[in-house]
Order: sequence, then structure tokens, then C-alpha cells
Amino acid sequence: DFSMKMNLRSVQEEYMKGLELAERFYLEYGVPMMRDSFPELEGLIAVGLAGSGSECLGFDDEASQDHDFEPGFCLFLPGEELVDSRSAFALERAYAKLPKEFLGYKRSCLSPVGGNRHGVIRISDFLEGKIGSRSGVLALRDWFFVPEQSLAEVTDGKIFRDDFGHFTAIRNELAYMPEDVRLKKLAGELLVMGQSGQYNFPRCLSRGDTAAAQLSAFEFVKAAMHVIFLLNKVYMPYYKWGFRALRELSILSELYEPMEYLISSGNTSPDAEKKKLITERICADIISVLTSERLTKFRGSQMEGHAYSVNDGISDPQIRNLHILYAV
Repeated sequence: DFSMKMNLRSVQEEYMKGLELAERFYLEYGVPMMRDSFPELEGLIAVGLAGSGSECLGFDDEASQDHDFEPGFCLFLPGEELVDSRSAFALERAYAKLPKEFLGYKRSCLSPVGGNRHGVIRISDFLEGKIGSRSGVLALRDWFFVPEQSLAEVTDGKIFRDDFGHFTAIRNELAYMPEDVRLKKLAGELLVMGQSGQYNFPRCLSRGDTAAAQLSAFEFVKAAMHVIFLLNKVYMPYYKWGFRALRELSILSELYEPMEYLISSGNTSPDAEKKKLITERICADIISVLTSERLTKFRGSQMEGHAYSVNDGISDPQIRNLHILYAV
């Protein structure tokens, strides 16, 4: 009820979000550390919080604080020609000496074997770990082999300061994938939607194979979610945040509830009949957007026809002629 929702909201507002904690810690301790001890590096280093973790997406909540949650920020260093290894080491030592507790939150110990989400990070190492390119430059074909959640981790979070602008420029270049890559992914996922939702799901139900029908529903929802992110030109994050992020999209976010119903309800009557109707409604809503954005010329309700029409719109002939499921 309404009172329960208001109580839940008040509880949720009591904890501090990770991005806010990181920025406040930086402003109180990071700024004077850089100004007093490393003034020659201030204009070269990007400072902020980006990478793995729900806090970088702004999705952290009270439950998120049971692991990898601490006051901390990232110091993103350019190449050694600008910030050498000796300076980097001195910076690491200074960062490690910052207060061990801030606003009631304790800092984690730095691991000698790496893997830390905060502290001194060479930009090239960060990029290589996320997208396999130390420069941040991806050839057209490379975009197909980098998981979108990794691209989201490179471009998420917030940069508090970047006078040099190098890291910000890379993040801007990686802000979203090339259009032909988007269309190839879109075409493949539309085909999966047709196969799993419009064809296999009802056939499995007609056979009484409810387990296979549920798997078909899962495949349909996964493909439909990716289609919606592609239509919004937003990277799809790590799978457990997919539904959370979906609610904040500007296009087709209203499909959150029917898709949730598809994967959380049973496959016996009357749920089965309702799920068939929901599947067709989701397809129809997506087709409407494809048509309005002139991404498809196909006229009909079958997702397969729209998949091949979207694929026909790819400019690069080599990308267009790849198997339609190449990017799925």
C-alpha cells in the first residue's frame, strides 16, 4: 500500500549512494592531497569513479554495501611519458595513507595482487581490462566482440576532474557503438524474438512442454530487452541490472512489467493464454518504434521479416552480408 511504499522510500534515502560518497571523499581529502603533494600532476590526472560496481551505474542500495563498498575514488593516469612509474608509486602511497574511515564507512585494504576498483589506475590498463584495447580505439569488427556491459563500465560513473581531457575524450568516443554495429545486433535480436516468442513459445505450450515454454519465454525476454536498449542507444548493463536500467529508458520502458510477468508467471491456463497475448503486444510495440524510426520497411507482425529488413539497412556491405545472428 501507499504507506508501505513511503516507509520503504524513507529507509532507502537514509543510506549514501556510492558516487556521492566517492565525490565527497575526493573533495575533502583527495583535492588537498593533490594540491599539496602533487601539484605538477593535477592537470594530467583524471579523477572520478568509473568501472565495475552498481554504484558506478547509480543503482546501489542498502544491500550493495555488504561488499566492495567504501569511500574511495579513482586516479586515472595517462601514459608513462607524462606520469612515470615513480610518480605513480608515490601517488599510490599517498592515496593509501588517506583516512581509513569516512562518514562512518570504512575503506578496504589495497590488494597487492591488484583488482582494486579504486586508487591509482593507468588509463591504458583500465581500457585493456575492459575492452581489450590499451588506446581505447576499436576497429569496426572489434565492436562485435566487446561485451556491452564492459563498454558501459568504461563510460559509466562520473569524472570529477579531468583538466587534460584525455580520458574524457576516450569515454566520449566510446559513448555508443557505430550505427552499423547497432543495426546488426538489432537484426539478430529481432530474429531471436521471432523464433523464441512467436514460434517456439506457443508450439511448446501446445505440446504441454511447460519447461521448454518457459525457456522460450526467457530467450524472448532477453532478446526483447536488448532490442529496447538498442533502440534507446544505451549499452545494456550486467544482466542483473537489466530490468533496473530498463525502467529508466525513454523508449518502451513501459514494457518492463509485461516482460517481468512473462518470466515470473506459470505456463498453465489462464497464464499461458495471457502470456501469448503479452508476447504479441511486446512485438507490436517494438515494431511500431522500428517503423516510426524508419528502421524497417517490412509490413507485417512477424519479427523475422523486420529482422531481415533492418539488416538490409546496414551501410557496410561486409557487415550486412555477415550471418544475421553474427552479433547475437
